[in-house]
Amino acid sequence: MPNTYAITGITGKVGGAVARTLLSSGQHVRAVVRDVGKARPWADRGCELAVADIEDAGALTGAFSDVAGVFVLPPPNFDPEPGFWEAKALVSAVRQALEAASPPKVVFLSSIGAQAAESNLLTQRKLMEEALLLLPLPVTFLRPAWFMDNLSWDVPAARDRGVMPSFLQPLEKAVPMVATADVGRVAAELLLQDWNGKRVVELEGPERVSPNRIAAELSKALQRPVRAEAVPRESWAALFRAQGMRDPAPRIRMLDGFNEGWIRFEGAAPVVKGRVGLAEVVRKLVA
Repeated sequence: MPNTYAITGITGKVGGAVARTLLSSGQHVRAVVRDVGKARPWADRGCELAVADIEDAGALTGAFSDVAGVFVLPPPNFDPEPGFWEAKALVSAVRQALEAASPPKVVFLSSIGAQAAESNLLTQRKLMEEALLLLPLPVTFLRPAWFMDNLSWDVPAARDRGVMPSFLQPLEKAVPMVATADVGRVAAELLLQDWNGKRVVELEGPERVSPNRIAAELSKALQRPVRAEAVPRESWAALFRAQGMRDPAPRIRMLDGFNEGWIRFEGAAPVVKGRVGLAEVVRKLVA
């Protein structure tokens, strides 16, 4: 008998990959969505739709009830208010809903570096981990590396000017990255497992890559010279504010963490390796 799994974030790349993997294995999917219109393609594929805002504990409780497992993917917030009050409200709603619904297991999409002591953009994931640790439920904290798919932001400049601006520095430093397709696949595979208590699963791609390597792959895919160019750190705050950010400090500290090495895998268990390499991701992004 197939089981039903509640999936948040299904209209995004990772949530969509989770759902596709579960459906392909013969499972049922309950798509937890805010906008039924955006989720209509999933209904057409046979998914049940449950309407719930991620900050509505009551609606989430219903969405998380009578399922074999729950995948929690909070919406990204790249410009949080000081004190992360939005994240704290979201964390409270999710914790209350999971406690009330009591699903057999939960997979939470966290992040590399969620264990970091210093406040930064990823502290939002740390807050959720700390809350879910207190629940009497089996919970897996999936901590993926930097998403390769974020390179989509760099394609226009690479295509038009042959330049890939990089906040990851130095340009020759290889860092853990992973494709969202691998993140979704692994999350679904974790949901299909049985375990007790809490566990951390860290995930990266087949190999670590540097900004210079990314520029070389963009050059191949675009069939034009592309070079990586370090964005001076002293310009970051003004640049992010010009893009509309109110408080760029959390994002800047996150980037510092990657560059300085304190945002890293915790390493308590062997890091899981994904299947999708950089070249494949880049080819799809420029197509």
